[in-house]
Amino acid sequence: MREVLSVVVPLHNEREVLGEFHRRLIGAVGDLDVDVEIIYVDDGSADGTTSLLSTLAADDHRIRAVSLSRNFGHQLAVTAGLERARGDAVVIIDGDLQDPPELIPQLLDRYRNGSEVVHAVRMSRDGETILKRKTAASFYRAIRKATDLDIQLDAGDYRLLGRRAVDAICAMPEQFRFLRGMAVWVGFRQSVVPYDRDRRFAGTSKYPVSRMAKLASTAFTSFSFVPLQIVSLLGFALSALSVVSIPIVIALRLAGVKGLGGQTTVLLAVLLLGGIQLLSLGVIGEYVGRIAIEVKHRPLYVVASDSDDRPPPSSG
Repeated sequence: MREVLSVVVPLHNEREVLGEFHRRLIGAVGDLDVDVEIIYVDDGSADGTTSLLSTLAADDHRIRAVSLSRNFGHQLAVTAGLERARGDAVVIIDGDLQDPPELIPQLLDRYRNGSEVVHAVRMSRDGETILKRKTAASFYRAIRKATDLDIQLDAGDYRLLGRRAVDAICAMPEQFRFLRGMAVWVGFRQSVVPYDRDRRFAGTSKYPVSRMAKLASTAFTSFSFVPLQIVSLLGFALSALSVVSIPIVIALRLAGVKGLGGQTTVLLAVLLLGGIQLLSLGVIGEYVGRIAIEVKHRPLYVVASDSDDRPPPSSG
């Protein structure tokens, strides 16, 4: 039986790009000696992407068009595709043509040579601002130091996952998903394929600064307790400083040094302790809020329509 390669493509308002992306994707996988299925996941588009996907699915049996009932976000759209992918290997690629589909044969070669997870690593990022490149580089290095994950530097969501890695990721029910970390967390043999990232073919980026910050927050709180540890160390350091400072202040006041009145001392102490408490509560509240959402066990997404009405395979 021939291998099956699934390609998962999350989309949100990409009608301007979709036609060219699909043409290049078909060209990239058309000559591969595998059976191919393409799973387009429409993440609540409002620009006509949905209708165009329906047309593509009707004309090509290899295409499965999944439309979510609203915009659930990139990571959950990818998850919807992974849970429906039936391939021995699954490629995740965004549909904006910044990541070239022509790299897929190289990813497949690495998989066939024994790698269960193959990361596409960006060597250059054409069309992106210096600020975005610098913040992205800093984020990858910070999350690598703050966690026990050997996360691949400068790799986005463009990667190939073997069947075992896909099943392991789909078995993780968490609401706040950082797939780049989850792909490393599952383990197995991992390798990289370098490439140069192109500028966006058309349209605008669907990852503004606010979404990037949200993804970074999810990465740290999902895989690291460093924020809590920093607060604990800060509290310990300030408490130690207070213990040392109290006898010094008393001695200075007994020596007649002016400017150390009781009102000033009390005000500074209240402001200091109040700031520490608010900071601590803010960090703890972030974790408690995520726990509250997780225990509700809400579905990760809701499908409004699916060109293939077969249920996804069990991910248990």
